[in-house]
Amino acid sequence: MRIFRSQPALVPALLLVPGLAWLGSFYLAPNLQMFASSFWSGTLEGGFTFSVANWVNYPNALGTYGEQYVRSIQYGFAATLLCFAIAFPLAYYIAFKAGRARSILLFLVVAPFFTSYLLRTIGWRTILGDESIVLGPLKALGLIAADARILDTPFSVVAGIAYNFIPFMILPIYVSLEKIDRRLLEAAQDLYASSWGAFRRITLPLAIPGIFAGSLLTFIPAIGDFINAELLGNPDTAMIGNVIQRQFLVVRDYPTAAALSFMLMVLILAGVTLYGRLLGTEELTSKAI
Repeated sequence: MRIFRSQPALVPALLLVPGLAWLGSFYLAPNLQMFASSFWSGTLEGGFTFSVANWVNYPNALGTYGEQYVRSIQYGFAATLLCFAIAFPLAYYIAFKAGRARSILLFLVVAPFFTSYLLRTIGWRTILGDESIVLGPLKALGLIAADARILDTPFSVVAGIAYNFIPFMILPIYVSLEKIDRRLLEAAQDLYASSWGAFRRITLPLAIPGIFAGSLLTFIPAIGDFINAELLGNPDTAMIGNVIQRQFLVVRDYPTAAALSFMLMVLILAGVTLYGRLLGTEELTSKAI
């Protein structure tokens, strides 16, 4: 106790120790191992050997599976845009118009998380099936062709990703909108600003921190997802997550899988950094505070 009183700066440092130990054990160490594995050569049966000369694993992996990288970015970006298009109006309504129903609506937003991610995706597969409650009646009425289908298409993959990750978009945007001082909107009206003008000059700028956080929380897991592409897509809609999962667990080509994983992580970090620079990270932090 005397040490803490004489050197109070030790207290926050000691509080950081458990978190740093956790990150070091379960994030830093595995990533270092993965990075080292990307320089291996050999097979699981014959054993792997490490050599810096095996850096060619990176261009080889990128050249072989570059298409899946591009497709993952496209699907992740499309799912993020779809989530934003649905989430912003809903979050705006909950924050400004819901009143007493706010708690119920927020519960409904997070309610899907009480169900397994896998079960939710399988349920989505049932909904989008060729004879499902969505397509079945439309085909019976002759409104769409008998061979029309949604399942096993890029649309079903993007829709499944958006469905599973949309709460990550809604909640941050709602928090930003809920924190807006209503007196600012009243002042805008007193200054003869239109509803659109007040929204464009006050509401939207103050909601940017939530949009920034929500888009990252949606895009980052979406780009590495493989469950939706596996269950709702076809071989032509495979994402880089499907390739990594197969290389690790089926093919057992650990060097290629590690190189693909590390490149994906670097790609995401670069994208997040660029996105933060474009929006202004310091400005976002100050607005959030």
